[in-house]
Parts: sequence; structure tokens; C-alpha cells
Amino acid sequence: MKQFQRTAIAVGAAQFVLMASGAMFAHSAYAQDATAKKDDKSDTNTVVVVGQRAALESAAMRKKNADEIVDSVVADDIGKLPDRSVTEVLQRVVGVTIDRTLNRVDPQQGVGDGVNHYAAEGTGVSVRGLTYVRSELNGRDAFSANGGRSLSFEDVPPELMAGIDVYKNPSAERIEGGISGLVNLRTALPFDFPGAKGAVSVEASRSQLRGKNSPGLSGLLSNRWKTPFGQFGALIDVARSRINTRSDGMQISPYIPRTNAVQGDTSGTQRWISNGSYWTSNNFERERDGLYGALQWKKDRLSSYLTFFRSKYDMNTTEYGMNTGTANPSTSMLDPGATFADNGALLTGTLRSPNETGISLSSSSRAAGRKSDTRDIAWHTDWRATDSWTISSDLQHTRATTTGYDNLVGMQGTLPKMTWDLAKSPAELHFDDADRALLLDPKTYYWGTSQEHRDQAVGTMNAARLDAKFIFDSPVLNDLRFGVRFTDRKADTRSTHGSEWTAIAQPWMQGWAINGYPYLSDPRFSKPVMTMGFPNFFGGKMIAPPPVIIADPALNTPNADGAPGGFALIHGYANQLCTSDPCAMNWTPAPFGDAEGLNQQRERTKAAYSQLRFNVDTLPYPVDGNVGVRVVRTNMAATGYLLYTQPDISKISGGVVPAFAPLSDKRDFDNSYTNVLPSLNVRMKVNEDLQFRAAYSKGMTRPDFYQLQAYTTLNENIKSSTNTTTNVTTLDSITYTGSGRGNPALKPTKSDNLDFSAEYYFGHGGSLTLAVFNKRLKDIIIGQTSIYTMNDLTGKPYDFNVTGPTNGASGRASGAELAYQQYFDKLPGLWSGFGISANYTYLDSRLNLNAPPHLAWCTPKDTPAANTARDLAGCDTDGRVLGGLPMTNLSKNAYNLALLYDKGPVSARLAYSWRSKYLQAVNAYGTNGGEGIDANPDSPNKGQGYSVNYALPTYGGAYGQLDAGFQYKFNDNLNLSVEASNLTNSIYRQYMQQHIGLMERGAFYTGRSYSVRMGYSF
Repeated sequence: MKQFQRTAIAVGAAQFVLMASGAMFAHSAYAQDATAKKDDKSDTNTVVVVGQRAALESAAMRKKNADEIVDSVVADDIGKLPDRSVTEVLQRVVGVTIDRTLNRVDPQQGVGDGVNHYAAEGTGVSVRGLTYVRSELNGRDAFSANGGRSLSFEDVPPELMAGIDVYKNPSAERIEGGISGLVNLRTALPFDFPGAKGAVSVEASRSQLRGKNSPGLSGLLSNRWKTPFGQFGALIDVARSRINTRSDGMQISPYIPRTNAVQGDTSGTQRWISNGSYWTSNNFERERDGLYGALQWKKDRLSSYLTFFRSKYDMNTTEYGMNTGTANPSTSMLDPGATFADNGALLTGTLRSPNETGISLSSSSRAAGRKSDTRDIAWHTDWRATDSWTISSDLQHTRATTTGYDNLVGMQGTLPKMTWDLAKSPAELHFDDADRALLLDPKTYYWGTSQEHRDQAVGTMNAARLDAKFIFDSPVLNDLRFGVRFTDRKADTRSTHGSEWTAIAQPWMQGWAINGYPYLSDPRFSKPVMTMGFPNFFGGKMIAPPPVIIADPALNTPNADGAPGGFALIHGYANQLCTSDPCAMNWTPAPFGDAEGLNQQRERTKAAYSQLRFNVDTLPYPVDGNVGVRVVRTNMAATGYLLYTQPDISKISGGVVPAFAPLSDKRDFDNSYTNVLPSLNVRMKVNEDLQFRAAYSKGMTRPDFYQLQAYTTLNENIKSSTNTTTNVTTLDSITYTGSGRGNPALKPTKSDNLDFSAEYYFGHGGSLTLAVFNKRLKDIIIGQTSIYTMNDLTGKPYDFNVTGPTNGASGRASGAELAYQQYFDKLPGLWSGFGISANYTYLDSRLNLNAPPHLAWCTPKDTPAANTARDLAGCDTDGRVLGGLPMTNLSKNAYNLALLYDKGPVSARLAYSWRSKYLQAVNAYGTNGGEGIDANPDSPNKGQGYSVNYALPTYGGAYGQLDAGFQYKFNDNLNLSVEASNLTNSIYRQYMQQHIGLMERGAFYTGRSYSVRMGYSF
């Protein structure tokens, strides 16, 4: 290629480009001297990587030579950071962020409170702030059976990876579906090594807070042979790892406005009072197994390879906690002397509930787990028909399964008071000797509730692809690529339904269902329980809560054939207190395995693409790139049910309660659509070091499978009260609601994507890059409320407010990525081993809700307009609409900063990763409820308790974590690695948005963890 002098403009542009891609790459025991695998669709030469420092240079060169805007991670930087999963590896890439909670949104694979639980390994990968991320394995579709379309990256062993590519604006030849980006996980092939290759590593890790050691093992064998029938190669790679961690949590209930909350205060000043709290300790155990094998063959113009990949993930958690709060926030009272912040929010004080028997408390014993298994087998063949024509074929079969459970038993009781210190972060509850004695007294507790959840899912896909490439004999046209792809994908999920949460004994059951409570002080109900303490709570950063009595964890042991075995025993306690025979509250296990709990879908796609690659060398600055179009047709079908179960209304008097016929209507849906997706990628080379890129494309992301469920439940919500003297139950209110788990008529979310980048490469792996981008989205899926009318048994119609997903919003996400990477080779002696890798991402977003005219209030409650305003814009506990929300999961600022050292046998990393706050959900469990107090002057319910159905937007707080790794090579074969994560003992915080500001919702602490690994290669 013609060489060009560096002009003043080029120099100025290079100086403007401030940072470069410094991706630090993931774990694999074998990759010390592996070659970087050639991209399936790239004509770039294989880059030989020898040693660990060369890994960063290899990643930079992969980015430089790519046809598209891409950031790459190569496996030779293995062991540099204690990234325990592919998810944690990805957070080091510029523009990529991860969540820190189990914010699983599939309603059939959880009970909906994942946002309240810390994720030991991180979850929820976002690229440029958006979660529309496609996942691939070696350029093929890859997914988990999680109700979505992508892999759960935390399920994938990083030890099996040869590299990871993150495509920011994919071209037409890439499989459609990733608006925000495409993550391609690459594995090695036998021909990637010059001959025989073997490696093994053993590892031990330990969580400081949990205090338990965990082993790990990985190994690889590969070889190639020349025979009269061509070259053959075989490779096998295995990995097994385990972690045991603990996370402590403290959460605060929403603040509710009051003017009469402090005893003796008659000023009428509005105060905002949090009426409850929850503290918890969660033990997390995970085993992950990986197996990968490859057979490869080549002879003359024909080559082929067969791969098999399997990832198994087995996770179990045990959680113990205590919840305290007032049953009715509108009547709770603070002792004199309470203090408040300038915004009126409670800081310190003692809260009582004079209209009830005391402050409600609930101790919980919970166990949850999940087993996931993904298997992928693929056969690829290349035929070089002529010097100009290459034909490729690809067949793939993927099968992913998962099973999960989530069981809980709650003990309940009361305390006379609750003493807050909300001025601290995390907040603390203070207990005197009398409180502590009550918490250890069996007379305080009775059996209250249980929760039973099970689910199982199977996802399968068969895919076939045929591609061709014609190489031009032209100074301008490089090649023409075109092809077709066909898929047939099925997704089936079954889950418990109808009664996952059930009462054992509750105040509202008194009189008409049971008389009295099954207190532990009664010998009939005294077992099985245990005392649970909270030692070293938050690593000693805050006062430990007192020990409490909880249900024996063995009660939650999962049962593959039904509810946990102990549930019949504890629900039988309530039967002994029943007022009728048969018992009105007779317990039955939650239904599972029937058709009504089935989400069944099938999707078929047909895609065709054509892409032209060009290179113009005659311009003052050479220009190359590609232009293409992809057309895809999607046909989907779903089967589901419309369900209604009539509650028992026989004991209610004082009002007319309509009765409806039970519903279990099976419904079938079909939906089809076609998308045309053009793309253009252009690169201009100023010289060998400096280049500029521009890219434009249209993208689409299909709805996740859980969003396409044809499964709607209608509910008649009856609020009643029982006179304990007369045992008469009186109707207070009725609301008619519904929940649509999905919408099979949803369309894909679409986007127009525009990218510009400037890249400057220098020295050995040094680089400075700047990228700016803009994505305009439409048909964003959000939750909205619609009306479903159903007649009661007399023929009178009633409107049910059904909330479900719809294509109801548009938006924009734009920003910039800056990155810098360099080793300081010119420094003298040992100093020349130092280097820096840094990147920064700025994001700005706007969400346009195609909603009804703006409402200032979401009250009176339970109207379609009020529910829509609540679901889209958030609703405060006083009934005021919040609004002004960004897109979910998008942090405005994020950065990674790493100090590198590579010299001789020593290699070390000290890395800090940080992201600013981000919206997790608008209407999430724990920050929504119905106990708000309406302040709307035009509402008939003004000032009443339980008059607002509020939903406070939940934010993940700004979070940074410092990690370190040290590796020493004894020789070319043997190395030792020592790693540490979260050296700063960072606390992850959540916030809830209210009109008084972002208030701390909760905090999670998991502490430091360490690992030691010994690796041997030959």
C-alpha cells in the first residue's frame, strides 16, 4: 500500500484522540503461546501471540485490522485479573457495563424479586448502555434457556475461551438481532497451534466473608497430524470451578409522607417516614463445568471442522433475614425526639404502631437454586472451488435446559418498637436488651407464610447456513459475499402458578378461617426451627443485627415431584386452628406440570444477505470498507392461557362481591414480520498508524421469549376486615386487575445506528482511540395497562386493568468512548515494564413514552390512566407522578483504569472498574406497594391509608471495584498466579426515586476474595 506523509491535520486528529482500547482478557490455562484464531469472516492474517504482554498487542491489532468497529479480548492475558466469569471479563471492555443484582425479569423463572438480591459474579451485560445484546459462539447463535435470546454469560467458563469480540455496529453478514452490540465468544481449533499442545491448571479460591475454600481445575490437549488423507487435528478442553461467597444486605422501605407522625407535634409539618426494613445474609455456592472438543481436517481446497461445546451451571443459595415494619403506615407514630433531614426525611427515631399489636416482624428462611445446561454441536465446511470462489456451509444444533426452585418459610410476630438510624449508610436498626430477648423468645413467633416456586425450561434450535465469496480481480472491488440462513427454534417453559405464596396464619384469617396463631411456644407447633445470628455483618462495618429464630432450612429442600416435604407439616399447623371442617384455608401445593403453567413458543427465520467489500487506493488517503443488506423474515407462534380463579367470598358481608366463572381458556397466536437491514462500514487510513472509521446500519432485536408469552391472569382483589368479637368479615374494597406475562403480538425493537471513530496505533501495542455513536430506537417494549371486560355470573360487565408489555416507546442513546493503552518501553531498567490501560464511556439517553397526556397524579388509584402513569413514569407514595426517567441500565459515566507491569518472569495488574448510577426498573418488587397515602386534592381518597398504588424507580448506585493479579513464570512451562478482587471492600448500594430525592433503598456487601492458581503447559 502506498505510504503517506503525516499531515498537520492528521497530527491534530491524533492528538485529539485521547484514549485507546485496553481490553484485558479472560481466563484460559492454555493460552500462553497460542496463536490468535483467525476470524471466521476476516481476511486478516493470523497474529502470533507469544507471552502475556503480547496479548494486549494482539487485541489492539485485531481491532485495527477488523472490517468493523470491534473491541477484542484475547486469552493470553489469562490470570491477570480475578474475573470469575465471562460477564466479569466483559466489564473491562470499553462501552460494556454489568449489573450487580439478580435482576431476572422472566416471570416464569423466579418470583419477581431478583432486583433485591446481590449477584456474586455480576449479571446483565449492557453494551453502550443497552441490553439488546446478541451472543454468539464462534459466529453462531448461542443462548441459555432463560426466557431470553442470549447466553447468561455468567454460565460460561472463561477458561474455555480463546478470545471475545464485541462488535459495536455489525455488518450485514453478521446474524441479526443485536441493536446494542454483538458479543462473539471464540474457542480454539487444533490448527491454531503449530503442533502438540497441552496445559493444566489447578486453583483454590476463598471468600473472606464466607471463609470457605473452593477448588478449580482446567486442562487442554491438542495435536495435529499429516496423513495421506490430509491434515487432521483434535482438541479437548475441560474446566471445572467452584465458588463459595456470602453477601450481607440491608434494605429500607419507601418513605411515606405524614403530618401527624411524631407524638406531641401539632405543627402540621410534612415528614417522610420509612416504616420498615429488611436485613439479610445470603450464602452463594456455584459449580460450573465446561467441556469443549474440536476435530479439524484439511486437504487441498477442502477443509472442515466439527465442534462440541457444553457448559453446566449449578447454583444454590441459602438466605436468612428479618423484616420489620408497621402494618399500616398511616397510623404509625414516632416517639418525641425524632430527627429529620432538610427534605423532611426521617434520620433517627423510634417508631411504634399503636393501632396494632406492635411492629410487625417476619424472619425468613429461603433456599433458591438453578441448574443450567447448554450444549452446542456445529459442523463447518469450506471449499475453495477456484481461486475466485469459496463456498462455506454450516450446520448447528443447540439445546439449552434449566431447572430452578425458590422456596421460603416465614415466621411472624411483633415487637413493641423499631429504632432507626437512617443518617448512616448503610442504615442501622438499634435494639435494646428487651428487644433482643424478644427476638430469641419462641413466644414471639408463629408460623406465617410459605413460598413454593419451581420452573423448568427447554430451548432448542437447528440452524443451517450457506455462504459464498467471490474474489474480484480489481483494484477497487475486493470480494462479494452472500448467503442464506435458516433457523427453527423452540422454547418451552413450565412453572408453578396460582399459589406460589400461601398463608399459614395471618391476621386477616382470624375468625372466619382460624382462631389463634401457631406460636412456637405451643408444643404442637414448636418444630422445626433454629436460631440464626449475623456474625461479622458487613465485615464489621456496621452493628450486627441480633440473632433471630428462623424456620429450619431443611424445610426448603427442593422436591422434584412436588412441594418441599416439610410444607405439608407446617401448613397442617393452621388446620389444627381451623374454625370449619373441612378447613377453609386447606393448603394444596402450587400446580406444576399442567398446561396452564406452560409457555410454549416456536420461531422460524429465513435470512439472506449480500455484502460487497471494497478498497480505493487512488485517493489521497486510502479508503476501504463494506456495504451490504440483510433481509430476514420471522414467523412465530405461541400458545398460552387466559386464567381466572374465583376467591372465596362466602364469609364476606356488608357489600356486594361479584362472582365470576373460573377461566382456563387456551389461546393460540401467530405473528410474522420482515426486516430489511442495510449497513455500511468505511475506513480511511491516513497512514499506517492513524485511521478513521464511519459506520451506519439499521438493526433489530426481537422480543425476548418471556415477553411473547400468551399467558394472562385476571384477579378480583378483595380487601376486607374481620371483627374479632362478632367474627363478621366486612367488605372494604374491591379492585379488578390483571397481569399479562407477555404479548405474542409484539414487534421487534428497531434502531438506526451511526458510528464514527478515530484510531491511532503506535509502538508495541500502544493505541489511542475515540468513538462517538448515536442510536435512535423505536418500538421499545414497555409495560402498559389496558382494559379487559368480563361479565360476572349475573351478566354484569366489569373492567379488569391488565398490565402487560407493548411496543409503546421510542428513544435515543448516544455517547462517546475514549481509550488509551501503552507500555513505557523507553524508561530505564525495570521501569520499562510498566504500562497503563484505561477507557472511559459517556452515555446520554432519552426515552419518549407514547403515553396518554401527562398526568400530575396517579390517583385515584386503579384507573387505567393512573396505572399507566405509574408503570411508565413512576408514582410516589403520596400519589404524585415522578417522570423524567432515563432508559434502564444506562450509566452516564463508566471507566476502567489499570496499571500494568510485564517484565521478565513477572506480570501484574492493578485494575479499577467503575460505573455511575443507573435505572434498574420503574415498578420493581420492594419499591412498589399499595400502602401509600393520597395527597391529591381532587381525589376522594385524600389522606386515607392504602390509597396509593406507588412504584418508585429503583436505581443501582455508582459502584467501583479494585482488583489485582500477580503472575510469576518459573520457566516457559510453569507459572503461578495470585489474584484478589474487591480490595477496597466496596459496598453496592441501591436507591429509590422520590420527590424528596434519591433515597437509599439498600446496600449489599460481599467483601474481598482471593485465589491462587498454578499452571503447567507443554
